[in-house]
Amino acid sequence: MHIPRVMSTQHPDNVEMPFFAKQNYFDGEDEIKEAYYVFSHLGIEEQMWDFEGKEVDDFVVKKLLSTYPEFFSEKVIGLEVRITPRVPNPEVERDEAKLLAETLEMIPRSFDYARKFYDDPTPPIFEIIVPMVTKSEELERIYLFYRDFVAGKSKLTLADGTRVGDWLGEFEPETIGIIPLFEDIPGMLKCDAVVREFADGRFDEMRVFLARSDPALNYGFIPATLAAKIALQRLYDLEIDVYPIIGVGCPPFRGSFDPENMHALEEYPSVQTFTAQSAFKYDYDFNTVFSAVMSLKESMPGKPDRIETSKDTIDRLSGEYRKRIPAIAEFVNEVGKFVPKRRMRKLHIGLFGYSRGDRIRLPRAITFCAVMYSIGFPPELIGISALGDKDYENVCESIPTLESQMEFVLSHYNPESLKIVPFEDDIKRARELFDFEPREDYLMATSRTINSIRKQNGISDAIIETGKLRRFLG
Repeated sequence: MHIPRVMSTQHPDNVEMPFFAKQNYFDGEDEIKEAYYVFSHLGIEEQMWDFEGKEVDDFVVKKLLSTYPEFFSEKVIGLEVRITPRVPNPEVERDEAKLLAETLEMIPRSFDYARKFYDDPTPPIFEIIVPMVTKSEELERIYLFYRDFVAGKSKLTLADGTRVGDWLGEFEPETIGIIPLFEDIPGMLKCDAVVREFADGRFDEMRVFLARSDPALNYGFIPATLAAKIALQRLYDLEIDVYPIIGVGCPPFRGSFDPENMHALEEYPSVQTFTAQSAFKYDYDFNTVFSAVMSLKESMPGKPDRIETSKDTIDRLSGEYRKRIPAIAEFVNEVGKFVPKRRMRKLHIGLFGYSRGDRIRLPRAITFCAVMYSIGFPPELIGISALGDKDYENVCESIPTLESQMEFVLSHYNPESLKIVPFEDDIKRARELFDFEPREDYLMATSRTINSIRKQNGISDAIIETGKLRRFLG
């Protein structure tokens, strides 16, 4: 089975907008154009279609086929290129529960459009991504609901004896693949057990998605990186073939994956599919992005790193990170209102930083990163004072690119940010551990952001200015 090496996602972390967007955010028509663009120009083979947290067009297959017939007659949807929906998890997102049912209904309808367009069609959509997974029952219910109540309608008979499949046409495919997305560290550390239980006797291969942004937001940069590496080890050891996906963004906090420095490729060697988020696609020149995609497609996944870092280290570092968040939460939430919205998204229901009843709330990871980077205190620094000398040696062995990533982070540090973020001990420890050269242009830009916040004037423009310099919004 061919598994794409790159998945384009709709994460709104870009500063610059692409040429095909009509305004400074994506609308439904732009999302269709983007899917065509990443397939036809960038050579990316998969587009996530994100129903979770945002409103997107569920006629995407029909519109792609009717708008770009020449291209898609050569590149078959479902074979050479893929649309992979990310659906709500009804166990967590109760208000969006029925949207899951509506989204699943688009799968056989999309197959009907493909059947009309292609002589010998394959299902254009045949798997979905389920977010915030914590147990196998969440996957089981969705799998059975689709099989029995969506595709299963074909076998029903009306009171007059009419078979539904004969009347409306068959509902195909009969079953779909489920891609679990694990978004917090406890879930990631038991992902192998969840996958084993769900796959047992049903699948001999699966795709499994690990988040990097939300675990970092909720537990810190180093704990999120270590947890992902441990999860990949455990998935590799399963009896079935697992094709991991990892959700990485440009800054180290969110995975360190940009077209010029794909640290994630080195850190997660067993990953099959890496996400190309909006900043990756639009904040670098076309040739750089295209070359990075081609290079990635030519590479091959290998075995995961075997790391020795203990869970105690993860717990201690994440505990220190979480202790600090209340001191900055109100500031981040207030300034976060000025971060440009590149895609129209709802609040992501989630973990420590979101809205499951915790007293402390944060915006999405992209907005959090944008605020912290724009004042010159990158979030990777939060809680690093808990990294002892022995921890440091172990962590550097476990994360080979850590020093390089932290040099990037510290080059974006502005001492003036300590007037807002009272974490002097983190800066002191970071200076002890890592060498770096400050960026003078960035130092001046972040000082202007701090001054704009102080005066409550021009904050959005200042955030955009710093984002252009670092080439990602958040």
